[in-house]
Amino acid sequence: MIASNMKLACLQLNATVGDLAGNLEKVVAAYGKAVARGAELVLAPELFLTGYPPRDLLNHADFIQANEEANARLAGSIGEVPLICGILLKSTERPGKPLSNAAGFFVNGRLEQVVSKCLLPTYDVFDEGRYFEPGRSCQPVLWQGKRLGITICEDIWNDSDFWNDRLYPVDPVRELVRQGIDLLINISASPWHQGKEKLRVAMLQKIAETEKIPLVQVNMVGGNDELLFDGHSLAVNRHGKLLARGRSFAEEILMVDLEARPGEQGWPCPEELLFSALSLGVRDYVQKCGFKQVVLGLSGGIDSALTAVLAVEAVGPENVLGVLMPSRYSSEGSLSDAEALARKLEIEWKVLPIEDSFQALLKHLQPVLEGTQPDLTEENLQSRLRGLTLMAISNKTGRLVLTTGNKSELAAGYCTLYGDMCGGLAVISDVPKTEVYRLARWINRRDEIIPWNSITKPPSAELRPDQTDQDSLPPYDVLDGILDAYVVKGRSVADIAQAGCSEKLVRELIRKFDLSEYKRRQAAPGLRVTTKAFGAGRRMPIAKRFEHP
Repeated sequence: MIASNMKLACLQLNATVGDLAGNLEKVVAAYGKAVARGAELVLAPELFLTGYPPRDLLNHADFIQANEEANARLAGSIGEVPLICGILLKSTERPGKPLSNAAGFFVNGRLEQVVSKCLLPTYDVFDEGRYFEPGRSCQPVLWQGKRLGITICEDIWNDSDFWNDRLYPVDPVRELVRQGIDLLINISASPWHQGKEKLRVAMLQKIAETEKIPLVQVNMVGGNDELLFDGHSLAVNRHGKLLARGRSFAEEILMVDLEARPGEQGWPCPEELLFSALSLGVRDYVQKCGFKQVVLGLSGGIDSALTAVLAVEAVGPENVLGVLMPSRYSSEGSLSDAEALARKLEIEWKVLPIEDSFQALLKHLQPVLEGTQPDLTEENLQSRLRGLTLMAISNKTGRLVLTTGNKSELAAGYCTLYGDMCGGLAVISDVPKTEVYRLARWINRRDEIIPWNSITKPPSAELRPDQTDQDSLPPYDVLDGILDAYVVKGRSVADIAQAGCSEKLVRELIRKFDLSEYKRRQAAPGLRVTTKAFGAGRRMPIAKRFEHP
């Protein structure tokens, strides 16, 4: 059995995809700190040196060579305390894929042993079967008389006692347990969505309790493109009781004593977790893409207000520029709400009216518009002028443009291509409108940060007189219910209608959802926070002919 006084360290760290030198420096520094704190075994996340997911960087020979060199430098940096770290290795299996997603067991300046990931996910946001050859067997790693069962992320997500529907015919955990292990280890880059943190803990506790084996998992933290990693590394004893759990969306060296007294830890509320995830996602996207400052349009509405608050949390008020771009249809209340928000957040803001530009465009297009009635064309011109303005500021100042549209609008196509969709990052594009309201009220739980008028007034694009969103869309609580049922859960029209919705309305909305795919394909990348995000995990054809029965 594992020594009762053994101390482990989970390096819950934030990797940047492709930054082999930076990731190496980070893990070596954290390893040194962990050893200084008495760790006898140190764990680092899945594919940490490459960052996760490296995607088609894996198709470049120079990247693979640089990775080999980084692996060698990592080995040379490790002393007598072992490090188990996720690494990329050239596969020796032939025929088969040329690479393996592996766990390296480093000790005394050497890569002593390697364990390859057995279960390669190829669903939702995952595409590991595209690149990697799966491990063919599961063998414990022997170290100082101990038998360590090392698994990598998905390897532990196939327990028959926890899941009703399993995706794989083999269970690496059970194979290791049958051979006799003293400790089950899982190194992960497990992307987050709402509720996954609790699901993950419940699953790991069930495995430890069922197999009667202590379990330690280290999980990556940070944002890489659309994907957000929450950390929450943990240790449980052989009874499934929690011994330690890492922080939410923050780096940490989590020290674990396998003989510690079990204790319960509460969770932050869902709104706090969502806010932390989104702000971290903005911060990492901005910094990892080489930007320092951001710009966004402030309309006086709730979506732009929420995006501005997240931006300030992510990069600081001194790095956020808000731009008010009123037109003839903008209300005084919208302007005053936008200015009040900017003052409260202490960000710089500019007022750049678009009326003169709008008039010039109408004159320019007169040969085409003459004899027609105003419609979406004129409405979209205003939105596109705002997009043009923000992109010009971005070009001149080097600021990243944040788009402010929510998931409900993006689903129904209630957005303007090359207009309000212009930008480099769609911050809340996976947050339904009803969730936007909940998050805004949570932000205002102690003080009025977002003007209450932005939260309580009827939402409007203000592109025509007296316009509200509900002129074109059903109430957002209804829309979001159908959105969740159809897009996230994949339910049929009949099933959704049986839940109390008008079948006519369901069909109308699903038609909007499907027809708007061409817009979403051209949208900025958006931060994934639900189980099914547009762009990151939902791959629908644009040119298609299928009518839902």
